[in-house]
Amino acid sequence: MSIKRKPLSSLRKKARRGFRGYPVATIAFYGPDDERATKVAVGIVAREDAEPERLERWFSEEEDVRYSRTIADEILRFIERYEARSVAMMEQIIGCPHEEGIDYPEGQVCPSCPFWAHRDRWSRDIIR
Repeated sequence: MSIKRKPLSSLRKKARRGFRGYPVATIAFYGPDDERATKVAVGIVAREDAEPERLERWFSEEEDVRYSRTIADEILRFIERYEARSVAMMEQIIGCPHEEGIDYPEGQVCPSCPFWAHRDRWSRDIIR
């Protein structure tokens, strides 16, 4: 196992346990492309079909947030603070770290992340 991937091992272990009830911590990674995550968002969902009650984001331009021990430790503390019983996490980067309507206009593509313009976040296929 690569040392580079160790910081996520505790989070992976919690996610592998599957659904153990609510609250659920959801973990999503974002980046300018599908190679480097510069943002991680963690939400705490209290019950089925609910929006996250708590949401925290961590950013790094210097390192991939998936491999940051500091960020992984902060995520674990956040999950423990809100007593999440389950963790749902994909290590795949699922989109641009910028927020539509906040960082760029609604209905447009992010000018800072051309990789994601007209691209399906799950398959990576170009769509129009």
